[in-house]
Amino acid sequence: MKVLAIVLLAAFPLVYSAPVVTPSEAATVSELITANGQAERINMLNDSDFVFDFFHPRPGAVSSSGPDGHIIAAKLDNFPVLVGEGIAMSVGYLGPCGLNTAHFHPRATEFNFIVNGTARAGMLQENGVRVVVNDLSPGQATIFPRGAIHFEQNLGCEPMIFVAAFSAEDPGTTSLANNFFRLPSDVVLATLGDYHLGQDVEEVEMEIPESVAFGIQECLQRCGLTAQS
Repeated sequence: MKVLAIVLLAAFPLVYSAPVVTPSEAATVSELITANGQAERINMLNDSDFVFDFFHPRPGAVSSSGPDGHIIAAKLDNFPVLVGEGIAMSVGYLGPCGLNTAHFHPRATEFNFIVNGTARAGMLQENGVRVVVNDLSPGQATIFPRGAIHFEQNLGCEPMIFVAAFSAEDPGTTSLANNFFRLPSDVVLATLGDYHLGQDVEEVEMEIPESVAFGIQECLQRCGLTAQS
């Protein structure tokens, strides 16, 4: 396990630019969806189409990124062979104290496996239930049911890796804070119950980090880091 973690950490730089899915890939997905069964799908593809390289991700594979890490995902739009298979996978790279901020997957359950380091994983399924939080060690995994709000926090001062499997080829991701503030500002204000923010709601939105952010203050202080590290 330790050797695997070293190899993965060496292969994943902290920051990736996110290329877009090409028109040809989008066309391939459409053709596979409308194909007359699995045999026709296989005959439409090349052998290499069945391989996804997380070390050298293809266009559109960086599903989330931020100042302290990124997530590479093999899913429907960038790995067309998944059409009809009901599964997807991502590899998450979290820098020291990195936080994969609160989000949910509207169309899939996630099974999250910790490769190295220590991660705090929490989730909230729905109104009226308790928050479930666990500290996970290498080799341990946890589950986030479909639609549950959840997060992963690197509690260590070294980079860490997790691997997540999904129960759908197109799981989708909604970052909670980022998307909440995309709603009409008057609705945001009313929801927060604070009409004194005024135009500051736009300023608050601008301060929200991207999906992989520097995490909790206790970890940053312990590791001698700041949110601008």
